[in-house]
Amino acid sequence: MVYIRVKEILKEQKKTKYWFVKNMEGGYQALSHLMDNKTSGIHFETLDKMCRVLDCEPGDIIVRKRKGSSNK
Repeated sequence: MVYIRVKEILKEQKKTKYWFVKNMEGGYQALSHLMDNKTSGIHFETLDKMCRVLDCEPGDIIVRKRKGSSNK
C-alpha cells in the first residue's frame, strides 16, 4: 500500500495542517483527504508543490507500507 506521510512531516517540522493548506493554496477537503490517505491518486504537479512547501523530496512524502509491517 502506498502511504502519504504529510501528517508525519508536518509534525516533524512543527507545522500545522492549517499552515499546510494555506501554503498549498488548494481546497481544504481535497488536501485533508490526501493527508488522511483517503485518495486514490496524486498529480505530479501536486506532489511537486508539496515538496516545495514542505522542503523535501518525493520519497519523503510517499512511502510503500508493506502488508503486515509496522513500518510506514
